[in-house]
Amino acid sequence: MNPTERITTPHQTGEAKVIIFSAPSGSGKSTIINYLLAQKLNLAFSISATSRPPRGNEKHGVEYFFLSPDEFRQRIANNECLEYEEVYTDRFYGTLKAQVEKQLAAGQNVVFDVDVVGGCNIKKYYGERALSLFIQPPCIDELRRRLIGRGTDTPEVIESRIAKAEYELSFAPKFDKVIINDDLETAKAHALKVIKEFLGIDTE
Repeated sequence: MNPTERITTPHQTGEAKVIIFSAPSGSGKSTIINYLLAQKLNLAFSISATSRPPRGNEKHGVEYFFLSPDEFRQRIANNECLEYEEVYTDRFYGTLKAQVEKQLAAGQNVVFDVDVVGGCNIKKYYGERALSLFIQPPCIDELRRRLIGRGTDTPEVIESRIAKAEYELSFAPKFDKVIINDDLETAKAHALKVIKEFLGIDTE
């Protein structure tokens, strides 16, 4: 995949846009996205598909579209996925084209929370209609502290996530904007400013 450095320019008013977020686990990405969704920017989450089982109170069509591994493979074979990745054996994550097109047609600015490869693929697909943002932790040591602080993963899982994060960080230059989250409030404000500019909304 060729890194494409682009300066994103405002689009004509009225066309729904695509905003892509990628980041290593523990970067604060989800917190930033949830903040932005509450800012009256006409943002709507893109609901991804996955072959993993639901966790807790997750519901089909809300947090994810839950598919079996075989169902997911069939969607891939039918070219129904905008992007997908088999993260582990039989553990797929991806985005269904029909869902995104439905949301864009309704005038919603669609937000993607995807892995770095998926983020690059979506940016390539939508081009200047998309803004890609990479949320970066200040350093790997800080990322390790955040993951340990969550208290949800074993040491082995944490080290696996750290190894993956080091790989993911190498993709940062391929994104339109990199937002370093060393202070959450500053990162949220930076992300809001960048998105308002992209959507052509006046910033104070």
